[in-house]
Amino acid sequence: MANFNHDYIGNLVMRAQADDSDAFAELYALTYQHIYNYAGHYLRDQFLAQDAMQETYVSALKNIRKIKEPTLFVAWLNQICFHVCYDMRKRDDANYETISGELLEVLKDEHIYHDPVTSFEDKEETTTLNAAVAQLPFNEQQVIVMRYYNDMKLEEIASAMGVSRSSVKRYLISGRDRLAKILRREDEV
Repeated sequence: MANFNHDYIGNLVMRAQADDSDAFAELYALTYQHIYNYAGHYLRDQFLAQDAMQETYVSALKNIRKIKEPTLFVAWLNQICFHVCYDMRKRDDANYETISGELLEVLKDEHIYHDPVTSFEDKEETTTLNAAVAQLPFNEQQVIVMRYYNDMKLEEIASAMGVSRSSVKRYLISGRDRLAKILRREDEV
């Protein structure tokens, strides 16, 4: 878990907001390993993690003036990285589904076990679950995605998020509870 001097980082952020490129370079030097590890844990691919890290810092540089509390730069950067990784994963999943769909059309047979109703219901359940996860607060969403979508261990999640294992457990429990409530409301509609 990285220990950051948030006051020092806040000072660098204010300098970067005043167009000091050296300050942003130092912010990068202080945080890039943390962001790379985070993206690597999330994406499970070192090359995608490098792409995500680059996209994260490009976005951070473009939006650095929007930070209202400079000492929270690392948390803000984590949030950007999470969204970048989530979008990358979503794009990959969409490409996978397209390829899988095309492959299924080619291989399609009238096998006795082929059940289009079950296939449709599975896809509908996945869509509902993804929409419900997207409604969770940021930290709960992060933990749920890393734990259940990426099959990460609690220690790995804690390391990637820069929080304690007990915090991860707390986010996981509250996220599951909140997710169950959201899904119950969906069923009632």
